[in-house]
Amino acid sequence: MRFKSCLIPLAAIIAITSAVEASAQAMVREQKIISSAGARAMVDACTAWAERNHTTVAMSVLDWAGNLIESHAMEGAAANAIDTALLKAKSALRWRRATSETNKIVRSGQNLAPTFMRDFPQPGALPIVVDGEVIGAMGVSSADGEKCAQAAIDAVFNKQRTAAP
Repeated sequence: MRFKSCLIPLAAIIAITSAVEASAQAMVREQKIISSAGARAMVDACTAWAERNHTTVAMSVLDWAGNLIESHAMEGAAANAIDTALLKAKSALRWRRATSETNKIVRSGQNLAPTFMRDFPQPGALPIVVDGEVIGAMGVSSADGEKCAQAAIDAVFNKQRTAAP
């Protein structure tokens, strides 16, 4: 009898421990991040795209939390180009969509929040999405900035996917 009474509390302890471990795992998630090398490779790919298309741009790459990872202005870029690229990238990250889409929403009057939240919903930035997860954003100070950013994202992240086993 004494042995059986000890088993019940032991089973309860094991069940509680398992539940706590499962709960702790649910409280943590893995976050993909853009490395410095990855951000630099994106800037290089966008620069190559801009040179092929005879345009001069500035670029900013942000991580998932909005921290600036890489910033670059091509020789001859306008004085405000770096600020413009950064503001566009922040807007793409916050709204998790291309800034051209946010621009259309604001211009149609569907959602004016980006204007009073100090965002810069002008075309030229894209969120960086890997495996369905937004891991950052790239802003480019050009009317064709989204094309440049997309070329950079494709060059870096498609290369990474094809290199994986």
